[in-house]
Amino acid sequence: MIRILSVDDHPVVREGIAALIGRQSDMELVAEASNGREAVEQFRIHRPDVTLMDLQMPEMSGIDALSAIRGEFPAARIVVLTSYAGDVQVSRALRSGARGYLLKDMLRKELLETIRAVHAGQKRMSSESAAEIAEHASDDSLTPRETDVLRLISAGNANKEIAKQLGLTEETVKHHVKNILPKLGANDRTHAVTIALRRGIIAL
Repeated sequence: MIRILSVDDHPVVREGIAALIGRQSDMELVAEASNGREAVEQFRIHRPDVTLMDLQMPEMSGIDALSAIRGEFPAARIVVLTSYAGDVQVSRALRSGARGYLLKDMLRKELLETIRAVHAGQKRMSSESAAEIAEHASDDSLTPRETDVLRLISAGNANKEIAKQLGLTEETVKHHVKNILPKLGANDRTHAVTIALRRGIIAL
C-alpha cells in the first residue's frame, strides 16, 4: 500500500483527493493537514510514502513545510499540488526537494499516476509547468533587490516610498525598475507586476 499524507487548506480539495484515493486498492490516505505546520507534525507521526503538498497556505507555506520535512527526512517523497504554473514557483519547489509538481485542475487526470510514479522513485511535472520552465530557461533572473522593488510596486508604492522603505535613493529605485522591465519583457510597471505574479516571482 502507498501511504499518503494530503496537505491543503481547502477542505473541498482534501475531500476530492480522499475520494480519489479511497477508490484505489494500492493506496491509503493515512493523514491530512490544513497548513504547513500541521504537515510537518503529521509527517513526523505517520512517515507517509508520498505527501501531497499545497503551496499557498496560512501559518507556514508549502515550500517552507517541504524544506522542513526534507531537512529531517531527506528521502521524503513530496508532490506539490498548486493552482500556479509559474516557472519560478516550480523551480523553487524542485530546488526544495519536490519530486512532483501538479496543477490542481489536472488532479482527476494525473494525480493517481503521479503518486505511483513518485512512489516508484520517478519525478513528475505537469506539461504546463515544464513548458513555463523551458520558456524562461535563458532569461536573466531578477536580483533579490529587484524582487524587493517589484514587491513594493505591486503593493502600490511610488518610487519615492520604495526608496524610503528600502533605504535607497529614488534614482537607484528608478535604475532597478529600468532593469526589471527588459528582464521580464514588460512594457511598464503594471505589466511587470502581472508577469511576476503569473510566474511566481512575487505573491500577493
